[in-house]
Amino acid sequence: MRKIYGIVCKIEEFFVKYALVTVAVLIFVSAIARSIREPLNWATDVSLILFAWIIFLGADVALRHGELVNVDIIINKFTPIVKKSILLLWNVLIIGLLIIMIRFGIPLAIESVDRIFNTLGISYSWATISVPTGSLLMLITICIKTYNLLRPEKMSGGS
Repeated sequence: MRKIYGIVCKIEEFFVKYALVTVAVLIFVSAIARSIREPLNWATDVSLILFAWIIFLGADVALRHGELVNVDIIINKFTPIVKKSILLLWNVLIIGLLIIMIRFGIPLAIESVDRIFNTLGISYSWATISVPTGSLLMLITICIKTYNLLRPEKMSGGS
């Protein structure tokens, strides 16, 4: 299972990196094209779809690497037990939020099936499905982090 999760994480990071570069290039090329009166209308829609995926998959990557916004300067002033309790409470709140996003994101994606990107001719669901998908991946990540937080510390030294 860890091997599959590791592969998913690598694919996710690869996609986020290259999607971000693609969005930047598309917006730049689109701006140039618009300035010479040859707009690339489809570039905006492709950028929108990619950006939605970058947000949610990128949030999972940041969560996995511990790079989400937090207030370490305050948390680090507490004792280890209080710090662990605050982190556990924080993780529980995140889990609740992610469950809500999955719960409401799936119907949003289903409702968006009939909404079409005019320039691409594809369903708007390609953008909205990023909400429950990214939230599910973040839920897995935060559950792993919570498990590791609750796991007893390994004893250092010999027996």
